[in-house]
Amino acid sequence: MTRTSPFPVSLSGAATPTLMWAHEHDVEAQALTQLRNIAALPWVEGVRVMPDVHLGKGATVGSVIAMRDAVSPNAVGVDIGCGMIGVKTSLTVDDLPDDLGALRSNFERAVPVGFHSHKNPVNIAKIPEITARTLSHAFAARTDALWSRVGALHHGVDRLETRARKQLGTLGGGNHFIELCRDQEGNIWLQLHSGSRNIGKEIAERHVTIAKGLDHNLGLPDRDLSVFLAGTTEMDAYLHDLRWAQEYASRSREVMMRLIVDQVRRAFPTKNVTFEPAVNVHHNYVAEEVIDGQRLIVTRKGAIRAGRSELGLIPGSMATGSYIVRGLGNEASYFSASHGAGRKMSRNQAKKTFTLDDLATQTAGVECRKDAGVLDEIPGAYKDLDSVIAAQSDLVEVVARLETLLCVKG
Repeated sequence: MTRTSPFPVSLSGAATPTLMWAHEHDVEAQALTQLRNIAALPWVEGVRVMPDVHLGKGATVGSVIAMRDAVSPNAVGVDIGCGMIGVKTSLTVDDLPDDLGALRSNFERAVPVGFHSHKNPVNIAKIPEITARTLSHAFAARTDALWSRVGALHHGVDRLETRARKQLGTLGGGNHFIELCRDQEGNIWLQLHSGSRNIGKEIAERHVTIAKGLDHNLGLPDRDLSVFLAGTTEMDAYLHDLRWAQEYASRSREVMMRLIVDQVRRAFPTKNVTFEPAVNVHHNYVAEEVIDGQRLIVTRKGAIRAGRSELGLIPGSMATGSYIVRGLGNEASYFSASHGAGRKMSRNQAKKTFTLDDLATQTAGVECRKDAGVLDEIPGAYKDLDSVIAAQSDLVEVVARLETLLCVKG
């Protein structure tokens, strides 16, 4: 088969094999330096760079790092388990009202956004099922098991349980969102983007502090890249807490989706709306995987797994839609793909560059906030989503292109 993609390309000056699905001249210099620092770590077997790559704290957003007997907390990020969930509905665009304002208000009442939490923890057992294949009692049991392990988390984090229970099923702020979209055939989808909220952040920051104080990290070019080593109590403790936070984030997304599904059913009582099984994926996480015949620790920070036939969700910004994709199982990318469009400017730069009139223009036709509180999330602050997808044609195939009709932001 003739290869048409120009990617991957090798990162110049990298100490270990670093393949990029982006050109160096399209990536900010600080991010390139960051990637070279990552590749120089003695435990790194290789780095893979996605087309949505941009500067992050410690490790670059849009990076996939395979390490031997080590893991770096900042190669995951502070929003452990952040990811996407999406559901296709039986509704079509013809079923929707002309004004989606009431539906957006209902979504915002059902799911707290920003710094807000549920007044009381969500009663998991009473949340309506998404599909007939979902068993509420089993989901409730798994969630109860999650809470039973809180006491074994890092000292101090366990005291956050009350807050974490109320934040389960809440959106957060920043680039997190809830959307109602249409595909090219007019079918309606629901999707949302969220992570592990405050408790995930606390877990990450406490373990980063520990890692920075370990002797083997003292000479690193960037202490934010500090690692834990296999066979140590510090690494075991981090991975234990990280896996808990990843599960918390996944559960939280499903709770929110159930709450949104319930609002859709209420809004269309005569339609007998049905929902296909949810696609729920992390894009900030750790997994042990076989890479080049070796069992390695793989961190994806702003990247999804794209193994053969695995479904994934790649969103853009608050008005540019999303893609539902299927992985092609490309070993060269460590079976990975991008997690979104990726920012092309910082939040502060976006606020200085754009006005509220720009926001209104760029989100025209989308039912969403158009105020100063979301100006830093303006579409113009992000890379072009279609170009990002085109750059990874050897990593994923497109299942559906979604157009945003309604967007809830924190």
